[in-house]
Amino acid sequence: MDTKDISSESEELRDVSEQEKIRRDKLNELKENGQDPFTISKFNKTHLSAQIIADFEQLEGKEVSVAGRIISKRVMGKASFCHILDAKGKIQLYVKRDEVGQEEYKKFKSMDLGDIVGVTGTVFKTKTEEVSIHVLSIVLLSKSLLPLPEKFHGLKDTDLRYRQRYVDLIVNPEVKETFLIRAKILKSIREYLDNLGFVEAETPILNTIAGGANARPFITHHNTLNIDMFMRIAPELYLKRLIVGGFEKVYEMGRLFRNEGMDIKHNPEFTTIEMYQAYTNYEGMMKLCEDLLSHVTKTVKGTYEIEYQGQPIDMTPPYARIPMSDAVKEYTGVEFMALSDKEAVEKLKELHVQADGIKTKGEALYAAFDEFVEEKLVQPTFITDYPVEVSPLAKRKVSNPLLTDRFEFFITGREMANAFSELNDPIDQKQRFVDQQNKRESGDDEAHMMDEDFITALEYGLPPTGGMGIGIDRLVMLLTDKYSIRDVILFPTMKPKE
Repeated sequence: MDTKDISSESEELRDVSEQEKIRRDKLNELKENGQDPFTISKFNKTHLSAQIIADFEQLEGKEVSVAGRIISKRVMGKASFCHILDAKGKIQLYVKRDEVGQEEYKKFKSMDLGDIVGVTGTVFKTKTEEVSIHVLSIVLLSKSLLPLPEKFHGLKDTDLRYRQRYVDLIVNPEVKETFLIRAKILKSIREYLDNLGFVEAETPILNTIAGGANARPFITHHNTLNIDMFMRIAPELYLKRLIVGGFEKVYEMGRLFRNEGMDIKHNPEFTTIEMYQAYTNYEGMMKLCEDLLSHVTKTVKGTYEIEYQGQPIDMTPPYARIPMSDAVKEYTGVEFMALSDKEAVEKLKELHVQADGIKTKGEALYAAFDEFVEEKLVQPTFITDYPVEVSPLAKRKVSNPLLTDRFEFFITGREMANAFSELNDPIDQKQRFVDQQNKRESGDDEAHMMDEDFITALEYGLPPTGGMGIGIDRLVMLLTDKYSIRDVILFPTMKPKE
C-alpha cells in the first residue's frame, strides 16, 4: 500500500526544489499527452461538501459533482481514498480502479496534494460512517506546482501567513472563518443603518486637502493636473457637506490611509465607518453606538457576553459614561482642568509624561488620559468632554467652552469609536483651522490643513448634527478574539522582502 498525506509527503520528497521539479515534470508529461489542465476553463459543480454532508439522507445513492483541492491521499493497489477541500469544508473521495478505469486510476495516483480536481460520483457512507463520494470520474483542473506547508494542522510562521494569505487560507481553516465573520459583521452594520434610514455614500479617496482627522497622510502625485494629492485620512468633511446639501442621515464604510506607525492595533490602511445624522447631537450618537454595537454582537455571537483574549466582556447596554477629567483624576489624583495652563504642564512633567509641545491644560489632560487611563478601560466605556484643543471639529460645551461635546468609546483598552456634536459655526471652525495650521507650521504634521471650501459649506448652513466613526478592524478583532489587527485584514501591509 502506498500511503501519502501532507505530513508524510516531505519524508518521501525531502528537498523542496526536488518536489517542485517532480511536479513540473508531471505537468510537462500531461501537456505532451494533450492533457494540459490549464486549458480547462470550467467545471459544472452541483453541490458543496457541506451540503452533501448535511443532506446525506436525501442524497444517498444519487450522483453529484464537486470540485476542490486535494488535501490528503491514501493510495492503494486497486482502490484509494482522498479528501478535497472546497469553500465550505472537506469531503472524502473513494476512487476504485475497476470503476474509473486503469488509465484514469493511474492519472489519479500521480496527482499531488494541492492539485485541484473536479469529481462526479455517488454519495455513500463508509464503514466508519464518513459521508463520501464514490468516484465515477475525476479530472485535474489545476496543477499545484508548489507543495503545501509540511503539516496540514497549520502554517505557524506568522510573517509567511500574512505575506501568503492564500496559503494561510488553505491550511488554516479557522482563518477563513474569521473573514466570513468579518463579512457578516459588515452586512449586519449596513442592514442596521439602512433600516434606520441612513444612506450609504461614496466620497473621494484622493484628496487635495487631508482633512477630517489629526493624522499624517500619504502623498501621491497626479500627473495630468501636476499636483500633489493625499490619500484620505477620513471622509468626515465630505459627508458633512452632504448634510449641508440636504441628506439627513449618511454613512460611508471604506478604507482610510494614515502614514503612521504599525503595531497590533494599527495598519497604514484600515477600514472604518463614519455616520452623520442631522438634528441630533453626540448623545444621540452615543445611543446609536450602544444600539448598533450590541446588535452586531448579538447577531454575530448570539449573546452579549463574550470573551476577548481570556477577558470576559459584557456588551449589554447601556455602557458606562465618564468625563475625561474624572477618569484622569481617578488614576492620577490630578484635576487638570482646575489648574492654570502652566501648572497643568508642570504637573504632567511630575507624572513623568512627555510634555514637549504641550502648552495648555486641555492638552495636558489629554496626554495624561492617553498615558494612564486608556489601557484600563476594558469593559465598554464612553469617555466624554474632550478638550477643545484636541477636538477641532467638535462643538464646544455650552457649560464649559474649554471642553467639547465629544465622546470616544473604549473597550479592551482600545478606542473603538469617536463621536461628537459637529461644529457648525463657520467662524469658530475657521479659527480652529487657523490654530491647526499654526501647529502644522510649528512642525506638527498631523494637524489639520485649512479647508476653505468646507468653511464655505458651513456658511451655507449645517444643521445641528451628530457624527461618529467606528473602527471596523478593531470591532472584528473583538468579535473574533484576535490579538493583532493583521489577523483580521486579508492582506496587511508588509515590508517587501529583499
